[in-house]
Amino acid sequence: MTLENKKNAFIELGKFLSQFSEAENSPKKDVLGNAVFFDSFVDLIHLSQSHNGWYTPEQVYYAIQSWANALTEENLNTWLNAYDFTNVKPKKIALILAGNIPLVGFHDFLSVLITGHDVLVKTSSNDQHLLPFLVKYLIHIKPELANKITFSEGKLENFDAVIATGSNNTARYFEYYFKDKPSIIRKSRNSVAILNGEETKEQLVALGEDIFRYFGLGCRNVSKLFVPKGYNFDAFFEAMFEYQDIIKYEKYANNYDYNKAVFLMSNFKLLDNGFLTIKEDNSHASPISSIFYEYYENLADLEKRLNSEADNIQCIVSNNLVKNSVAFGQTQQPKLWDYADNTDTISFLLIT
Repeated sequence: MTLENKKNAFIELGKFLSQFSEAENSPKKDVLGNAVFFDSFVDLIHLSQSHNGWYTPEQVYYAIQSWANALTEENLNTWLNAYDFTNVKPKKIALILAGNIPLVGFHDFLSVLITGHDVLVKTSSNDQHLLPFLVKYLIHIKPELANKITFSEGKLENFDAVIATGSNNTARYFEYYFKDKPSIIRKSRNSVAILNGEETKEQLVALGEDIFRYFGLGCRNVSKLFVPKGYNFDAFFEAMFEYQDIIKYEKYANNYDYNKAVFLMSNFKLLDNGFLTIKEDNSHASPISSIFYEYYENLADLEKRLNSEADNIQCIVSNNLVKNSVAFGQTQQPKLWDYADNTDTISFLLIT
């Protein structure tokens, strides 16, 4: 397959995904494969929560719309025009995918195929249905892809390189197990936000999207706030009130009750609004339903510290308080060229 053929396959997939949203599932006449796949995909979306309790229809629809917005001809060209694909020697690339949020490994899957390699996929037990469905759609519109995509349920064998995503503990296992293979090993990361007290209510409400989207389970979710000495959290809590319905989800509510109880039994000082606890803590990784905060005195010193901790941080959200910060509400809307862990996957695949 030529690069153009592969791009066209994913453009068609983007058109297919654009038909599905929480507000309405509406088939379009010019979309390929609707007669075979449209109704089945609607069913799968609404069954996803039975496969994984965190995959509510709202969250699955959000992931689908994010990929529909990304998979356009303009975006694919902007992303891929920076690379030279002429000397690629096709190899088999193994993917070990996470399952913390819907379709979290799709960018790696896309990257492998678009660079001309074959892909060997091991899905997470938490997300075993969405990607295989999209693969069936891709093969339906481009049958040539059938020989380039394999799913594995057992031990991964006969591959040339690997991209594996997991926790810090599993990453150590991956690094040992794949020490003789070219690899990208992704570990746990968290995102942080820097506030200075001058944020508008709209910006703080948008920050709630960075905190609560996917129930806070993603590496792009903000789990830590840096605030100036004497910061008043009233405006923050007022903005977070927009997300109060999150406590209606049983799994989130159970985490809220449990983590709050653990904090209280440990005599930690907490701020609490009935669905989110805020705790002063030096760590970046807060539990579900909680966010940590830390005071800072000097922005320049804070920026130096965060730069030194870059290997543990996915995104820094602020109102342009530090370089390369992400705008409020945008962490879960990365572009195709916004690579996880700032590791250029395409460049890795082109030299593998």
